[in-house]
Amino acid sequence: MSDSVQGEVFCVGLAIQDIIMSVAEIPSQPVKIYARSRREVGGGPAATASVAIARLGGKAVFAGRLGEDAVGQTLREELSQEGVDTRWLKLFPGHHSPGSVILVDDHGERLIVAYADPNLPGDAAWLEPESLGGAVLCDLSWPEGALKTLQSATSRGIPRVLDADISRHPRQQVAALVEAADHVVFSRPGLMQFSGSEDMEEGLRWAARPGHRLVGVTDGAEGLHWLAEGGIANARPPLVAAVDTVGAGDAFHGALALALARSWPLERGIAFSNAVAALKCMMPGGRAGLPDAAALARFDPGFANT
Repeated sequence: MSDSVQGEVFCVGLAIQDIIMSVAEIPSQPVKIYARSRREVGGGPAATASVAIARLGGKAVFAGRLGEDAVGQTLREELSQEGVDTRWLKLFPGHHSPGSVILVDDHGERLIVAYADPNLPGDAAWLEPESLGGAVLCDLSWPEGALKTLQSATSRGIPRVLDADISRHPRQQVAALVEAADHVVFSRPGLMQFSGSEDMEEGLRWAARPGHRLVGVTDGAEGLHWLAEGGIANARPPLVAAVDTVGAGDAFHGALALALARSWPLERGIAFSNAVAALKCMMPGGRAGLPDAAALARFDPGFANT
Protein backbone atom coordinates (compact mmCIF):
# COMPACT_ATOMS: atom_id res chain seq x y z
CA MET A 1 0.00 0.00 0.00
CA SER A 2 1.45 3.39 -0.93
CA ASP A 3 2.17 6.05 1.66
CA SER A 4 -0.47 8.30 0.07
CA VAL A 5 -3.33 6.09 1.29
CA GLN A 6 -1.98 4.85 4.63
CA GLY A 7 -4.51 5.92 7.25
CA GLU A 8 -7.07 7.14 4.71
CA VAL A 9 -10.63 5.77 4.79
CA PHE A 10 -13.44 6.34 2.29
CA CYS A 11 -16.75 6.29 4.22
CA VAL A 12 -20.14 5.83 2.55
CA GLY A 13 -23.56 6.09 4.14
CA LEU A 14 -25.70 8.17 6.44
CA ALA A 15 -25.29 11.71 7.76
CA ILE A 16 -28.18 12.71 10.01
CA GLN A 17 -29.20 15.42 12.46
CA ASP A 18 -29.58 13.97 15.97
CA ILE A 19 -31.67 15.69 18.63
CA ILE A 20 -30.47 14.10 21.89
CA MET A 21 -32.67 14.29 25.00
CA SER A 22 -31.36 13.28 28.43
CA VAL A 23 -33.98 11.50 30.57
CA ALA A 24 -33.94 9.58 33.84
CA GLU A 25 -35.37 6.42 32.27
CA ILE A 26 -36.48 5.34 28.82
CA PRO A 27 -40.24 4.71 29.06
CA SER A 28 -41.60 1.23 28.40
CA GLN A 29 -45.12 2.43 27.58
CA PRO A 30 -46.75 5.50 25.97
CA VAL A 31 -46.31 8.40 28.38
CA LYS A 32 -45.32 12.07 28.48
CA ILE A 33 -41.91 12.73 30.05
CA TYR A 34 -39.63 15.75 30.38
CA ALA A 35 -36.00 15.85 29.33
CA ARG A 36 -33.26 17.40 31.48
CA SER A 37 -31.24 18.58 28.50
CA ARG A 38 -31.42 18.87 24.71
CA ARG A 39 -28.58 18.86 22.20
CA GLU A 40 -28.50 18.98 18.40
CA VAL A 41 -25.52 17.27 16.76
CA GLY A 42 -24.62 15.55 13.54
CA GLY A 43 -24.91 11.77 13.57
CA GLY A 44 -25.20 8.76 11.30
CA PRO A 45 -23.04 5.61 11.37
CA ALA A 46 -20.66 6.31 8.49
CA ALA A 47 -20.57 10.08 9.07
CA THR A 48 -19.77 9.69 12.77
CA ALA A 49 -17.18 7.05 11.93
CA SER A 50 -15.55 9.54 9.55
CA VAL A 51 -15.27 12.09 12.36
CA ALA A 52 -13.79 9.44 14.66
CA ILE A 53 -11.17 8.66 12.00
CA ALA A 54 -10.26 12.33 11.57
CA ARG A 55 -9.97 12.93 15.32
CA LEU A 56 -7.75 9.86 15.71
CA GLY A 57 -5.29 11.24 13.22
CA GLY A 58 -6.47 9.54 10.05
CA LYS A 59 -7.84 11.04 6.87
CA ALA A 60 -11.55 10.54 6.19
CA VAL A 61 -13.58 11.13 3.04
CA PHE A 62 -17.36 10.96 3.42
CA ALA A 63 -19.80 10.17 0.61
CA GLY A 64 -23.55 10.36 1.12
CA ARG A 65 -26.84 12.05 0.31
CA LEU A 66 -28.67 14.91 1.99
CA GLY A 67 -31.50 17.24 1.13
CA GLU A 68 -30.59 20.70 -0.05
CA ASP A 69 -32.04 22.30 3.06
CA ALA A 70 -30.76 24.08 6.17
CA VAL A 71 -30.08 20.78 7.94
CA GLY A 72 -28.10 19.45 5.00
CA GLN A 73 -25.97 22.59 4.82
CA THR A 74 -25.31 22.42 8.56
CA LEU A 75 -24.35 18.76 8.48
CA ARG A 76 -21.90 19.30 5.63
CA GLU A 77 -20.33 22.27 7.41
CA GLU A 78 -19.99 20.29 10.66
CA LEU A 79 -18.16 17.47 8.89
CA SER A 80 -15.86 19.89 7.09
CA GLN A 81 -15.04 21.62 10.38
CA GLU A 82 -14.02 18.23 11.79
CA GLY A 83 -11.52 17.81 8.98
CA VAL A 84 -13.61 15.36 6.95
CA ASP A 85 -13.40 15.66 3.15
CA THR A 86 -17.00 16.19 1.95
CA ARG A 87 -16.48 16.51 -1.80
CA TRP A 88 -18.63 13.36 -2.32
CA LEU A 89 -21.46 14.48 -0.03
CA LYS A 90 -24.27 15.46 -2.40
CA LEU A 91 -27.23 17.69 -1.53
CA PHE A 92 -30.43 17.07 -3.53
CA PRO A 93 -32.91 19.94 -4.15
CA GLY A 94 -36.49 19.33 -3.08
CA HIS A 95 -35.65 16.63 -0.52
CA HIS A 96 -35.45 16.51 3.28
CA SER A 97 -32.26 15.66 5.14
CA PRO A 98 -32.45 12.76 7.62
CA GLY A 99 -33.18 13.41 11.30
CA SER A 100 -33.59 11.51 14.55
CA VAL A 101 -34.65 11.99 18.16
CA ILE A 102 -32.57 10.06 20.70
CA LEU A 103 -33.45 9.48 24.36
CA VAL A 104 -30.43 8.75 26.58
CA ASP A 105 -31.10 7.54 30.14
CA ASP A 106 -29.04 7.67 33.34
CA HIS A 107 -27.39 4.34 32.49
CA GLY A 108 -26.19 5.61 29.12
CA GLU A 109 -28.67 3.44 27.20
CA ARG A 110 -30.60 4.91 24.28
CA LEU A 111 -33.82 4.86 22.28
CA ILE A 112 -33.64 6.19 18.70
CA VAL A 113 -36.46 7.31 16.41
CA ALA A 114 -35.07 8.10 12.95
CA TYR A 115 -36.48 9.56 9.74
CA ALA A 116 -35.06 9.31 6.21
CA ASP A 117 -36.69 10.79 3.13
CA PRO A 118 -37.88 7.71 1.19
CA ASN A 119 -37.72 9.67 -2.09
CA LEU A 120 -34.06 10.66 -1.77
CA PRO A 121 -32.45 9.47 -5.05
CA GLY A 122 -30.60 6.18 -4.60
CA ASP A 123 -28.73 6.09 -7.91
CA ALA A 124 -24.96 6.06 -7.36
CA ALA A 125 -23.80 6.72 -10.94
CA TRP A 126 -22.30 10.06 -9.81
CA LEU A 127 -20.09 8.37 -7.17
CA GLU A 128 -16.80 8.01 -9.05
CA PRO A 129 -13.85 8.77 -6.75
CA GLU A 130 -10.38 8.30 -8.18
CA SER A 131 -9.04 6.98 -4.86
CA LEU A 132 -10.64 4.96 -2.07
CA GLY A 133 -7.72 5.39 0.31
CA GLY A 134 -6.40 2.47 2.32
CA ALA A 135 -9.79 1.08 3.40
CA VAL A 136 -13.51 1.70 2.89
CA LEU A 137 -16.31 1.75 5.44
CA CYS A 138 -20.00 1.52 4.51
CA ASP A 139 -23.22 1.43 6.49
CA LEU A 140 -26.55 0.04 5.25
CA SER A 141 -28.39 3.32 4.66
CA TRP A 142 -27.56 3.70 0.95
CA PRO A 143 -27.24 0.21 -0.57
CA GLU A 144 -26.50 1.43 -4.10
CA GLY A 145 -23.61 3.64 -3.02
CA ALA A 146 -22.28 1.06 -0.57
CA LEU A 147 -22.34 -1.80 -3.08
CA LYS A 148 -20.62 0.27 -5.76
CA THR A 149 -17.91 1.30 -3.31
CA LEU A 150 -17.40 -2.21 -1.91
CA GLN A 151 -17.13 -3.72 -5.38
CA SER A 152 -14.66 -1.05 -6.46
CA ALA A 153 -12.59 -1.63 -3.32
CA THR A 154 -12.60 -5.37 -4.03
CA SER A 155 -11.12 -4.79 -7.47
CA ARG A 156 -8.40 -2.61 -5.90
CA GLY A 157 -7.57 -5.06 -3.11
CA ILE A 158 -8.64 -2.63 -0.37
CA PRO A 159 -10.05 -3.77 3.02
CA ARG A 160 -13.82 -3.36 3.19
CA VAL A 161 -15.66 -2.75 6.48
CA LEU A 162 -19.45 -3.03 6.70
CA ASP A 163 -21.36 -1.54 9.64
CA ALA A 164 -24.34 -3.90 9.69
CA ASP A 165 -26.95 -2.43 12.02
CA ILE A 166 -30.74 -2.70 11.73
CA SER A 167 -31.83 -1.82 8.19
CA ARG A 168 -35.07 -0.71 6.55
CA HIS A 169 -33.91 -2.27 3.26
CA PRO A 170 -34.82 -5.79 2.05
CA ARG A 171 -32.65 -8.64 3.29
CA GLN A 172 -31.58 -9.39 -0.28
CA GLN A 173 -30.01 -5.93 -0.59
CA VAL A 174 -28.30 -6.28 2.78
CA ALA A 175 -27.04 -9.75 1.82
CA ALA A 176 -25.33 -8.31 -1.27
CA LEU A 177 -23.44 -5.86 0.95
CA VAL A 178 -22.50 -8.57 3.44
CA GLU A 179 -21.18 -10.63 0.53
CA ALA A 180 -19.17 -7.72 -0.90
CA ALA A 181 -17.43 -6.75 2.36
CA ASP A 182 -14.55 -8.67 3.94
CA HIS A 183 -14.87 -7.25 7.50
CA VAL A 184 -18.53 -7.37 8.60
CA VAL A 185 -19.43 -6.19 12.09
CA PHE A 186 -23.10 -6.40 13.08
CA SER A 187 -24.86 -4.80 16.00
CA ARG A 188 -26.70 -7.38 18.08
CA PRO A 189 -30.14 -6.25 16.76
CA GLY A 190 -28.74 -6.05 13.23
CA LEU A 191 -27.47 -9.64 13.35
CA MET A 192 -30.80 -10.85 14.67
CA GLN A 193 -32.71 -9.02 11.94
CA PHE A 194 -30.43 -10.29 9.17
CA SER A 195 -30.08 -13.91 10.28
CA GLY A 196 -33.48 -14.40 11.87
CA SER A 197 -31.80 -16.08 14.84
CA GLU A 198 -31.48 -14.92 18.45
CA ASP A 199 -28.50 -17.26 18.91
CA MET A 200 -25.29 -15.30 18.32
CA GLU A 201 -23.15 -18.14 17.00
CA GLU A 202 -25.91 -19.47 14.76
CA GLY A 203 -26.50 -15.97 13.39
CA LEU A 204 -22.82 -15.35 12.69
CA ARG A 205 -22.40 -18.71 10.96
CA TRP A 206 -25.45 -17.99 8.81
CA ALA A 207 -24.04 -14.57 7.87
CA ALA A 208 -20.47 -15.74 7.17
CA ARG A 209 -19.22 -15.90 3.59
CA PRO A 210 -16.02 -17.52 2.23
CA GLY A 211 -14.36 -14.16 1.50
CA HIS A 212 -14.78 -12.77 5.02
CA ARG A 213 -11.69 -12.03 7.08
CA LEU A 214 -13.88 -10.99 10.02
CA VAL A 215 -17.56 -11.55 10.74
CA GLY A 216 -18.56 -10.43 14.20
CA VAL A 217 -21.05 -8.63 16.39
CA THR A 218 -20.62 -5.86 18.94
CA ASP A 219 -22.47 -6.35 22.22
CA GLY A 220 -22.00 -3.31 24.44
CA ALA A 221 -19.80 -3.93 27.46
CA GLU A 222 -19.21 -7.50 26.25
CA GLY A 223 -17.20 -6.12 23.34
CA LEU A 224 -16.76 -7.92 20.04
CA HIS A 225 -17.67 -11.55 19.38
CA TRP A 226 -16.49 -13.06 16.10
CA LEU A 227 -16.20 -16.35 14.32
CA ALA A 228 -12.82 -17.97 14.85
CA GLU A 229 -11.39 -21.41 14.35
CA GLY A 230 -13.13 -23.71 16.79
CA GLY A 231 -15.98 -21.39 17.76
CA ILE A 232 -16.61 -17.82 18.91
CA ALA A 233 -13.81 -15.52 20.03
CA ASN A 234 -14.41 -12.52 22.27
CA ALA A 235 -12.47 -9.33 23.01
CA ARG A 236 -13.86 -7.17 25.79
CA PRO A 237 -13.29 -3.42 25.95
CA PRO A 238 -11.75 -1.72 29.00
CA LEU A 239 -14.20 -1.47 31.88
CA VAL A 240 -15.56 2.08 32.12
CA ALA A 241 -18.45 3.93 33.74
CA ALA A 242 -20.64 4.63 30.71
CA VAL A 243 -22.48 7.94 30.60
CA ASP A 244 -23.56 7.92 26.93
CA THR A 245 -23.38 5.00 24.49
CA VAL A 246 -24.60 7.04 21.49
CA GLY A 247 -21.96 6.81 18.78
CA ALA A 248 -19.95 4.01 20.44
CA GLY A 249 -20.64 1.52 17.65
CA ASP A 250 -19.82 4.14 15.02
CA ALA A 251 -16.55 4.88 16.83
CA PHE A 252 -15.73 1.16 16.86
CA HIS A 253 -16.30 0.79 13.11
CA GLY A 254 -14.35 3.94 12.30
CA ALA A 255 -11.40 2.84 14.43
CA LEU A 256 -11.43 -0.62 12.85
CA ALA A 257 -11.39 0.84 9.33
CA LEU A 258 -8.56 3.19 10.30
CA ALA A 259 -6.54 0.30 11.75
CA LEU A 260 -6.99 -1.63 8.50
CA ALA A 261 -6.01 1.42 6.46
CA ARG A 262 -2.83 1.54 8.55
CA SER A 263 -2.21 -2.16 7.76
CA TRP A 264 -2.32 -3.17 11.42
CA PRO A 265 -2.83 -6.81 12.41
CA LEU A 266 -6.50 -7.58 13.01
CA GLU A 267 -6.02 -8.34 16.72
CA ARG A 268 -4.48 -4.91 17.30
CA GLY A 269 -7.23 -3.31 15.26
CA ILE A 270 -9.90 -4.93 17.43
CA ALA A 271 -8.17 -3.82 20.65
CA PHE A 272 -7.84 -0.29 19.23
CA SER A 273 -11.52 -0.22 18.28
CA ASN A 274 -12.62 -1.47 21.70
CA ALA A 275 -10.55 1.20 23.44
CA VAL A 276 -11.92 4.00 21.24
CA ALA A 277 -15.53 2.85 21.78
CA ALA A 278 -15.06 2.50 25.55
CA LEU A 279 -13.53 5.96 25.85
CA LYS A 280 -16.39 7.43 23.81
CA CYS A 281 -18.89 5.93 26.30
CA MET A 282 -17.26 7.93 29.11
CA MET A 283 -18.07 11.19 27.34
CA PRO A 284 -21.55 12.65 26.72
CA GLY A 285 -22.89 13.93 23.44
CA GLY A 286 -22.78 11.25 20.77
CA ARG A 287 -20.37 12.57 18.12
CA ALA A 288 -19.26 15.35 20.48
CA GLY A 289 -17.85 12.69 22.82
CA LEU A 290 -15.60 11.02 20.25
CA PRO A 291 -12.00 10.96 21.51
CA ASP A 292 -8.99 12.34 19.73
CA ALA A 293 -5.59 10.65 19.51
CA ALA A 294 -4.24 12.49 22.57
CA ALA A 295 -7.19 11.44 24.76
CA LEU A 296 -6.82 7.85 23.60
CA ALA A 297 -3.09 7.86 24.40
CA ARG A 298 -3.84 9.03 27.95
CA PHE A 299 -6.55 6.39 28.31
CA ASP A 300 -4.43 3.58 26.85
CA PRO A 301 -0.72 4.35 26.47
CA GLY A 302 -0.42 1.31 24.20
CA PHE A 303 -1.94 3.46 21.45
CA ALA A 304 0.28 6.49 21.91
CA ASN A 305 2.03 7.77 18.77
CA THR A 306 -0.33 5.94 16.39
